[in-house]
Amino acid sequence: MNVRLPRLVWMALIVGMLAACSTPVPMAPSTAPTARPGPAGPVAVPGTLSQSKSRWVPVAWNELPGFEGDALHEAWNAWLRSCERPAPAFAPLCGDVRRLTIASPEEQREWMMQRLQPYRIESLDGGADGLLTGYFEPYLDAARQPGNGFVVPLYAPPADLAARRPWYTRQQIETLPQAQAALAGRAIAWVRDPVQAMVLHIQGSGRLRVQEADGSQRLVRLAFAGTNDQPYRSVGKWLLDQGLVRDATWPGISAWVAQNPQRVNEMLWSNPRYVFFREEPLDALDAAFGPKGAQGVPLTPGRSIAVDRQSIPYGTPVWLASSGPTAQLSRLVLAQDTGSAILGAVRADYFTGWGQEAGDMAGRLKQNLRLWALWPR
Repeated sequence: MNVRLPRLVWMALIVGMLAACSTPVPMAPSTAPTARPGPAGPVAVPGTLSQSKSRWVPVAWNELPGFEGDALHEAWNAWLRSCERPAPAFAPLCGDVRRLTIASPEEQREWMMQRLQPYRIESLDGGADGLLTGYFEPYLDAARQPGNGFVVPLYAPPADLAARRPWYTRQQIETLPQAQAALAGRAIAWVRDPVQAMVLHIQGSGRLRVQEADGSQRLVRLAFAGTNDQPYRSVGKWLLDQGLVRDATWPGISAWVAQNPQRVNEMLWSNPRYVFFREEPLDALDAAFGPKGAQGVPLTPGRSIAVDRQSIPYGTPVWLASSGPTAQLSRLVLAQDTGSAILGAVRADYFTGWGQEAGDMAGRLKQNLRLWALWPR
């Protein structure tokens, strides 16, 4: 079959070159760092706090690069969202956070310096350098009924999903009569491109501009509602392992797909994981934010990150510094999400937003990272 080739970000996400938050992890209560000296390392700093996967070393505010120049009011929207489901340590501060929404950046900065202590986040062996990647919310055209090029269904969970674990694989879902019978009537909408559909599965949520049966259009969100409990496999790695490409870059992948359209399904089926969705309305307020992260609050573009919750509790304000070919970032962000590939002490996935520009940035973002947790004094 002929498959329309999407832009760079679609394939970059698929080949596993960035770690997307495709499978939300059930939220657990945030726990405060243990107030004890960190494990033996290069430097034993008094006041170091410990988490399961990280140690937090107290530092002065002037260690945070760019702290004096950040537009803090942009981060305040994300902080207000965290206050909808605050971690216990931050609940007492939420009254001030709300009050300071209309304050000047100078007043916000002064309050932070009075009420919070910055800690440099390190691995247990003292390493402070890590990795920043990006993720986003795909934005696709869709239709309520198949036809006119809309041929790829996006499904709500089947009725027997909980009773059958693991459920059918991606290939079985698309070819096996029993699986298709179980999904009869469960299609939420249809999209045009199977590659874009897989990207939506990888990201775990997305926006659809849906053409209704009467010809009208409506913007809705598809939120994560479960998986078939099959393992995730990178299709880029499959291509490499098969010797079909020399590397999983966009030129190699796009050239292979263009030359082998009859094998695109084989490539996609190499990833057995399949994601099911639920539809959510998108009013004007909801449309200004991303999907809900693992903390249970909507994500804010450019100000929400996914973290390893064994390194940084949900709801923690974090100073992020990263420089590279894609972005120069020194800013306040909130730890509001997690993902199966976001593991380690100094590790974050940066929520870039939705649409083409956000997707392009997320597809390219893979660069150095340093993090500082800002914890109540």
